[in-house]
Amino acid sequence: MDNLSFLSNTDPNTVDRMYAQYKQDANSVDVSWKKFFEGFEFAQTNYNVEEGSTMMPKEFKVINLIEAYRHRGHLFTKTNPVRERRPYAPDLTLENFGLSSADLETVFQAGEQCGVGPAKLKDIIKHLDLVYCQHIGVEFVYMREPEKVEWLRKRLHVNSNTPTFSHDEKLSILKKLSKAVNFENFLHTRFPGQKRFSLEGGETLIPALDAAVEAGADLGIENFVMGMAHRGRLNVLANIFKKPYQEIFSEFVAKDYENDEDYFDGDVKYHLGFDKIVDTDSRKKVSLSLCPNPSHLEAVDPVVLGIARSRIDQEFNGDDSKVCPILIHGDAAIAGQGIVYEVVQMAGLDGYKTGGTIHIVVNNQVGFTTNYTDARTSTYCTDVGKVTLSPIFHVNGDDVEAVVHTVRMAMEFRQKYKQDVFIDLLCYRKYGHNEGDEPKFTQPILYKEIAKHKNTKELYQAQLLANGSIKKEEAEQQDETIKAVLSAEFDESKKIKSAQVLPYLKKEWENFRQSISSDFDASPQTGVAAKTLLALGDKLTNIPEGKKFFRKLEKILKDRAQMLKDDKLDWGVAELLAYASILAEGNPIRFSGQDVERGTFSHRHAVVKVEDSEEEFIHLNNLGVDQAQISIYNSLLSEYGVLGFEYGYSLATPKTLTIWEAQFGDFFNGAQIMIDQFISAAEDKWKSQSGLVMLLPHGFEGMGAEHSSARLERFLTLSAQHNWQII
Repeated sequence: MDNLSFLSNTDPNTVDRMYAQYKQDANSVDVSWKKFFEGFEFAQTNYNVEEGSTMMPKEFKVINLIEAYRHRGHLFTKTNPVRERRPYAPDLTLENFGLSSADLETVFQAGEQCGVGPAKLKDIIKHLDLVYCQHIGVEFVYMREPEKVEWLRKRLHVNSNTPTFSHDEKLSILKKLSKAVNFENFLHTRFPGQKRFSLEGGETLIPALDAAVEAGADLGIENFVMGMAHRGRLNVLANIFKKPYQEIFSEFVAKDYENDEDYFDGDVKYHLGFDKIVDTDSRKKVSLSLCPNPSHLEAVDPVVLGIARSRIDQEFNGDDSKVCPILIHGDAAIAGQGIVYEVVQMAGLDGYKTGGTIHIVVNNQVGFTTNYTDARTSTYCTDVGKVTLSPIFHVNGDDVEAVVHTVRMAMEFRQKYKQDVFIDLLCYRKYGHNEGDEPKFTQPILYKEIAKHKNTKELYQAQLLANGSIKKEEAEQQDETIKAVLSAEFDESKKIKSAQVLPYLKKEWENFRQSISSDFDASPQTGVAAKTLLALGDKLTNIPEGKKFFRKLEKILKDRAQMLKDDKLDWGVAELLAYASILAEGNPIRFSGQDVERGTFSHRHAVVKVEDSEEEFIHLNNLGVDQAQISIYNSLLSEYGVLGFEYGYSLATPKTLTIWEAQFGDFFNGAQIMIDQFISAAEDKWKSQSGLVMLLPHGFEGMGAEHSSARLERFLTLSAQHNWQII
C-alpha cells in the first residue's frame, strides 16, 4: 500500500499510478487517498471536471495544505498568553503550497479531507485555522495506528475544535475559576511573605482537574490517583480534594503536632498528601488520592503509578478503566528530569501499565529563574510524550473554555485507547519562584507583561458579561459568597490548637500498627513444618506432563528435587520455598526488577519457558487450589522509576508482599532519591507506611566492588526511629 507524505511535493506520476491502483482495487490505497479519489470521480460525474484539467494538480496542492495544518498547525497557534511565539518556517501561507489568493474562491474536492466536503479554498482555510491554529494546538499525526489518528481527526473537526458549553456549564466553570483565584488572593493578603508556591497565573488548572474528574467519572472512572509538586498544591487540595480551608489556614501558623510524643517530625504544608471521597455533579462517588511529594518534583511520578496499578489489581480485578493516574508537571521539570522518561517507558509494559496517564503540564515558561530556551533543546517541554506516540495538546491557559474542552477530549481518548495523553497548559507565574522572590532580576521584560496582565477569572467573567451569559450582579454575588466562606473558615482556623497530619492512605492501613521498639529486638517465628515444605518442594520441582523444557533447565529441576531429598538446599531452592509458603497461606506477592524471572545469578527460574513455543510456566502459581498468586515481572532497565513504582504499589497494598530486587546489590544507588526521600523517611514526614522489601544480591566472584557490595552502610546511615529493618 502506498503511503505518500502529503508534506512533500506530490509527484504526478505517482498519483497516476495510485489512481490506476485505486481503479483496480479501491481498498489497496491509503484511506485518505481513497476518499480523495472518490471525491474526484464525484466531481467528474457531477461537475464535468476533466481528468486532464488544471484542477487536478491544484487539488493535490490543497491536500498538501490540509496535511500541513495537521502536521505543523500547532506551531502557529495562539496558545501563549504573555509572549509572542517563536517564528517557524515554512509557515502556512498559500504561496508555500503553489497556491495564491486567486484560488480562494475556487471550489476544491479536497475539502473532503477535512470534513467540510467540496468547498471554496477560503472556507477550507477558515475551518483549518479554527481547528488547528487557535487556542488549542494538537500533535498527533506521528501516531502509527490509523484508528487513533482518525479518531482524533474526527474529534477535532467537531464544532471546528471550538468549545461549546451550556449556560449552566459556563457558570460552573466560572465558579471553579473564582474559587481558585479568590483562594490565592486570600492567602496573599492574610499571610503576606509566607511561602505558598501560588497557582496565580495558572489558575485554570483547577477547572481542568475538575473537568477531568467529572468527565472521567461519567466515562466509568471511580478512582483518581494524582501526583504533583509544590506549585498550586494548596489550591488543588482546597478546591479539588475539598480539604477544609480552616485546616489549610491553620497550617500557616506554627503549631505543635498532635501526639508529639511519637517523635513525628512532619513536613511543610505543600508536600502533604490527602485522600477524599467526593461527589461529582452527576452524583457519582469518586475516590481522589493526592500522593505526598518531597521537593524532588517529578520523583512522585512512579509512586503514583504504583498506587494506581495496585488499585487496578486489587480493587478492580485488573480493570484499568476504573482507575486513572493524573500527573501534574512543571515545564522545566518534565523536560529536565530523567525519571519522566523512565515513567513514560513504563506506560505500555505488562508489569507497569495503568491504562494511560493524564499528564498536565503547568507551563510557567520559566524554571526557578531559568528561561525555557535554557531549559531544554526540544521545541516543547512535552516532547517526551512522542517517545510512546502519545497525543499532545497545547492550550492557552487564559482560555478556560478551551482548557476544559481539551481535558474532556483527552479523557475520552484515554478511556477509549488506554494510552497516555499530554496537556501542555501554557500560562505564567505571577510571582517569583516563591512569593518573596523577585523575578525581575532575571526576566524583566516578561514580568512587565505579567504585571499588567489580567487574571483568568477577570478575563472569563468579562467574556461572559459581554455575551450576556451572566449578569454583573450574579458575578459580584458569586465572588462575595466565596470571600465570605474563606473569611469564616479563617476565623474557625484560629480555634485549631494543634497541627494534625492524617496518615496517608489511612483506610488501607487501619488494621496495621506502626512499628515499635520491641519489633526490632527479635525476629518473629516464621518457621514452616518440614512436611509442608516438602509438599511445596515437590510442586516446585515437577515437570508438567506434555511440556518440554530446555535440557539444562530440566537438570536444574531434577537437582532441586534431589536437594530436597538430601536436605541440602541452595539459595535458589530456599528462596522459592519461602515464596511458596507465603502463597500457600493466601498472601499474594508482587515481584519486579531487572531479570528477576530467571535471576541475575541464574538461581531463581521462577518463570520457565517451554522449549519449542516459549510458553511460560510458573511453578509458584501451580501449588494448589487455595493459594494466592505471584506476579513476577522483568522490569525495564531502570532502578529509580521501578523502585518508585513498587514503593507506590506497597503503599496501597499492605496485604501483598511487594519486592524490588536490584540486579546487583549496589545498583540501588540509581534509585537513591527514592530511598532518601520516600522509603526511609515517609513515615516520619507523612505517617505513610510501607511493607516494601528490597533485595540486594551480591557475590564474591572477583568482580570488584561494583558487584560484591550491597552498600549497607548507606542504609545504616539513614536508620533512625525504627524506620526499617536491614538484614
